Amino acid sequence: MPNRSAIDPTVFQKALDEHYPDEPCHLHWDEKKPWTLLFAVMLSAQCTDARVNKTTPELFEKFPDLESFVARPVEELEAVIRPTGFFRSKAKHLRGAAETMLQEHNGKLPDTLETLVKLPGVGRKTANVILWTAFGKNEGFVVDTHVLKITNRAGLIKNDRNPERVEQKLMQIFPQEKWGTLSHQMVQFGRDHCTAPTPKCSGCFLQNVCPKIGVKRWK
Repeated sequence: MPNRSAIDPTVFQKALDEHYPDEPCHLHWDEKKPWTLLFAVMLSAQCTDARVNKTTPELFEKFPDLESFVARPVEELEAVIRPTGFFRSKAKHLRGAAETMLQEHNGKLPDTLETLVKLPGVGRKTANVILWTAFGKNEGFVVDTHVLKITNRAGLIKNDRNPERVEQKLMQIFPQEKWGTLSHQMVQFGRDHCTAPTPKCSGCFLQNVCPKIGVKRWK
């Protein structure tokens, strides 16, 4: 049976730093147009990064600026982003975010958590991704399904699947300057090793220190 004590946060952080020293955001975006990152992240909801990256080249070619998202028929936008799923609601949010940025932010992507979450379709998770990736700001901790899964299995979080509560706990556990980096590292770690429903523990670099809480079987 696995050890039920929680993994040491310092050991956990050091191991991820060693194995994922320069882990980037895997979504493709144009640094000259930071809003493209926002739209890519919005499209990634319930969709893989790979699928989004296949969709955004056509999207940003047909809709090269925020004005085009507002001016062009929404049906054209829906047709382009359809492969990412939930295309009607996503099109509505993309168009709404473009309109809000044009009307309230001089066509620029907001750079604070408070302003980002006021954009249509943008919650704390998306805002935190934008702040770290586009602006290098650690105002919060990105909590997605990978982070929820890993932190509970490792005992860093005690049986809690609420993203906002988990975020607040992780912000207390880890130093602020590591929040953005750790979130990217955990996402890739979740893809490589801590998979659902059956993690690949036998080849994991944390196998000897991870308590495997809630894990009934592993590879």
